[in-house]
Amino acid sequence: MSTAVVPRFRAEDVLDQLHGGLIMLDAGLHILLWNAWVARHSRVPADQALGARFEHVFDERVSPALLRAIDNTLGYGLPAVLSSALHRAPLPLYPDHGAAQAAGALAAPARMVQSVVLTPLDSPEGERLCLIQISDASNSVRREKMLQSHSDVLKRQVGTDGLTGIHNRRHFDEHYAQTLQRVGKTGGTLSLFMVDVDFFKQYNDHYGHGPGDQVLKRVAAALQGQLQRPGDLLARYGGEEFILLMEGLSPRQAAEVAEALRETVYALAEPHAKSLVAHRVTISVGVCTRAVQEGMDGRLLMSAADAALYRAKLGGRNKVVATD
Repeated sequence: MSTAVVPRFRAEDVLDQLHGGLIMLDAGLHILLWNAWVARHSRVPADQALGARFEHVFDERVSPALLRAIDNTLGYGLPAVLSSALHRAPLPLYPDHGAAQAAGALAAPARMVQSVVLTPLDSPEGERLCLIQISDASNSVRREKMLQSHSDVLKRQVGTDGLTGIHNRRHFDEHYAQTLQRVGKTGGTLSLFMVDVDFFKQYNDHYGHGPGDQVLKRVAAALQGQLQRPGDLLARYGGEEFILLMEGLSPRQAAEVAEALRETVYALAEPHAKSLVAHRVTISVGVCTRAVQEGMDGRLLMSAADAALYRAKLGGRNKVVATD
């Protein structure tokens, strides 16, 4: 003799306790299931939603992409996923309607970021149904943004000189290699500037390393202030040495830029009692400009710029030597 099992819970109660939304639609897009999570975040109670047409139950627009996916699920039995990356908020659902109402018209509430899964189901009568599962992806998106932000900060730190705040040698070398490859394919010129602070060892010996660091910061800021185009890149390449890469200049234009760099540092009027060329901090600049060909060895341009810098220093410092 078998004993009938008495249910100790209702399936409806389980569905209403889920931390996610469940909607069931029939072939005519009538709502057959509308759990408490959906009711709470849509402000549409279940007794109002059940039996209504899906696209008419909301006061706001439902994503056309979601409606197309529902049609495919009901018409062809195709499951579908609408990720939060491509379909941020297909349904007018909100994390906290109470807060949104309190804000009133002063601040339009933002829709909940959603991930949506559509699954075809067959009823006992053979009718095809569509089950819509919705989850709140807001925390995942916030977490991804936070991780991306941290990643961006780390990348900047790795590629930034700790003293001056401009790019460091590592970042420059990577950028230089990429730029050589790109310009080699498209054609164009590159100008490489080597900049050295004159008699900097004597400055440190006389004033101390603390003031020396401050001077390097001010020189870096002055040089950076001369860059007008987004593609121009300045980096600290060594102790008192800076390097600058610019695209699309003629040799004459590059020489003019180099002279402007020299003049802007001279205009700082930073005292330098031990300088043998002036009683202020100065720089020497060597620049080489070349048309870049595909596969060109970047060391050629760098060696030429370094040789130009050497000639500027040999010629008495506080000078510019430009070559092509």
